[in-house]
Amino acid sequence: MPELSRREVALLRATDADRVELTGSEEPDVRVDALPFCDPVTARGLVHAGLIRPVVPVVPGQWAAACLTEAGAAALGSALLVA
Repeated sequence: MPELSRREVALLRATDADRVELTGSEEPDVRVDALPFCDPVTARGLVHAGLIRPVVPVVPGQWAAACLTEAGAAALGSALLVA
């Protein structure tokens, strides 16, 4: 398991707390508490790594709640933080 940054862990925790939404897209937009996430590259990296996903299939432009995948839950459970 690669090390996770504090920001990645924070986004995984927010996702686990049902505070994250994603758009349906190759490069999804991400909101936390209905506000745009400050680091879209990190957020998209977690989506592309298969750690978070929308809870339901969405088309481009639509928003859906996000959830942790099994890999995301495992990563959060064993998160090794980068300084």
